[in-house]
Amino acid sequence: MSQNHAAVGTDSIAAAAARLRTAAATGTPAAPVRDLIGRDDVEAAYAVQRLLTAERIEAGATVVGRKIGLTSTAVQQQLGVGQPDFGFLFDDMEYADGSAVPADAILQPRVEAEIAFVLGADLAEGSLDAAQVRAAIDHAVAAIEVCGSRVAGWDISFGDTVADNASAGGYVLGTQRVPLSGFDPVAAEMAMTVDGETVSTGSGAACLGDPVNAVVWLARQARELGEPLRAGQVVLSGALGPMRPVAPGAAVHATVTGLGTVSVTFSA
Repeated sequence: MSQNHAAVGTDSIAAAAARLRTAAATGTPAAPVRDLIGRDDVEAAYAVQRLLTAERIEAGATVVGRKIGLTSTAVQQQLGVGQPDFGFLFDDMEYADGSAVPADAILQPRVEAEIAFVLGADLAEGSLDAAQVRAAIDHAVAAIEVCGSRVAGWDISFGDTVADNASAGGYVLGTQRVPLSGFDPVAAEMAMTVDGETVSTGSGAACLGDPVNAVVWLARQARELGEPLRAGQVVLSGALGPMRPVAPGAAVHATVTGLGTVSVTFSA
């Protein structure tokens, strides 16, 4: 997947993982890891992510889905890449609609609103085209993703964010579950407020032209890497508008047309 890179050694991958692991454990953001694995070496970045993911699973966490990032052209250009990325969602990352995220739970939190899909069937066989993916989706739901970065100041390249589990922190799902037969993801309009002020707007078309396209990309990537998407898993399909930072005490509310609302607060 990467181009013209010298192979990054296992020592560098282990060192990058250690830097991010220490940041997560201590609550102190670390320096970027691109000095160890490069800015855009896809294989090296995902190797770090796999190492940290395996450690979380070994420590008792359960994978409940994936998050897709870098789905907007503007963000891809900002980081100098031409493709999305993904990270893992774990069972301890979900917060209930309307609940509070503890102040120390997510480092340097930023929020974005998006459409989440919950799968009703595995995406492990077949062509994994848009028709198959649509048929596998049980329902869509409004979501707020709470991104978090273990890298100080969000000073990230593509390699940094991928290694850091695509800057995943937590997520909140709305309570209105809608099958795709009754919802058009492309036409959906999103508005997100922080403390009552509108800070982000966008539409489904901003997410790779169609949020389902993001799931198609992910399904193929996941299968290629030997960990296909499974029934019951949650897929955060990518931001519909700009990501915004939040301070302690903030109240975030998002509306996605056709899917209702979702909200979360941050403890002071």
